[in-house]
Amino acid sequence: MKKTLLSLATVVAAAALPSAACAQLAFNVGASTDYRYRGISQSRLKPAVQGGIDYAAGGFYVGAWASSIKWIKDAGGDASVEVDLYGGYKGEIAKGGLSYDVGVLTYQYPGHKLGVSPNTTEIYGALSFGPATAKYSHSLSNLFGFSDSKNSGYLDLGASFDVGAGVTLAPHIGYQKVSGNSDYSYTDYSLAVSKDFDGLVVSASAVYADVKRLGGVPAYISPGGKNLGKTGLVLAVKYNF
Repeated sequence: MKKTLLSLATVVAAAALPSAACAQLAFNVGASTDYRYRGISQSRLKPAVQGGIDYAAGGFYVGAWASSIKWIKDAGGDASVEVDLYGGYKGEIAKGGLSYDVGVLTYQYPGHKLGVSPNTTEIYGALSFGPATAKYSHSLSNLFGFSDSKNSGYLDLGASFDVGAGVTLAPHIGYQKVSGNSDYSYTDYSLAVSKDFDGLVVSASAVYADVKRLGGVPAYISPGGKNLGKTGLVLAVKYNF
């Protein structure tokens, strides 16, 4: 799940954007053996296809991203696609590598037909220093279909190390607090290695979510009884252009 552009934020950002000469428009398309978000499979541990578009000018950025999913249908709904919209601002706090990133994002599931809407809006803020980043995301709505879960939060600690020859190593740990539904809170871990072949990025990630067991079964489970946070190797390919 990646990222409601608020109409007001869009207007303000557009009014403040620098000249077109400084703007950048980028696209990406890709596929993965499993769509894991915050450690939990969104595609029932099956492959997913994904793609997005980003526009940046100065420190401002907006974008959209989409992925195929299965969890809404597994929950009794009728959406097979997740659409994320986001926008924010990145800037430098001090010379030497200390920077920040703040923004708002929404995860939308068109035609979901669930009793409690899975559509989720979060605001986020991040600080980066060198290769390390700490980010906190706070939900302004219910979180992904959990009732009474407004003000949930996700703390994400990660890093990205360039180990040479276009290869990047990225460790990560995160904690998802589901407000009002503590049995569904959990910690997730991942370690990813990727290589960029002139815009074609291939990656392999070891992923795990330490979910609770409720009545003897994992808190996040597929219709077939599989733990959606189980340890797994996710292979992915993405082309940036």
